[in-house]
Amino acid sequence: QVQLVESGGGLLQSGGSLRLSCVPSARTFRNYPMGWFRQAPGKEREFVAAINWSGTSTAYADSVKGRFTISRDNAKNTVYLQMNSLKPEDTALYYCAAVGTAYGAAVYTTPREYMYWGQGTQVTVSS
Repeated sequence: QVQLVESGGGLLQSGGSLRLSCVPSARTFRNYPMGWFRQAPGKEREFVAAINWSGTSTAYADSVKGRFTISRDNAKNTVYLQMNSLKPEDTALYYCAAVGTAYGAAVYTTPREYMYWGQGTQVTVSS
């Protein structure tokens, strides 16, 4: 069974930065479009950022545009989410996800388009 393992979460003050990492258990996922989502307590899971298989196309939620950057290093089989200028409203459990089709040139922004999910890493931003 394929697993996605997130890391890099933590507790920090407003204005700080974090870099999340996602490493799939299978190397074949270096060819899959990937995404980051987040879910705060009492709220629905929401889209944060997405990247196509080659890293040439990305998409961001309006709430994080200009502050967050998604990237991937397929040689290392790792997807990153660099988060800068963090705000208390960014506090959530952050999930890495992969779609079910390899070599997708598109980016995907809704949870139902993703087949594989990690367990999440907690990000808490204090004011």
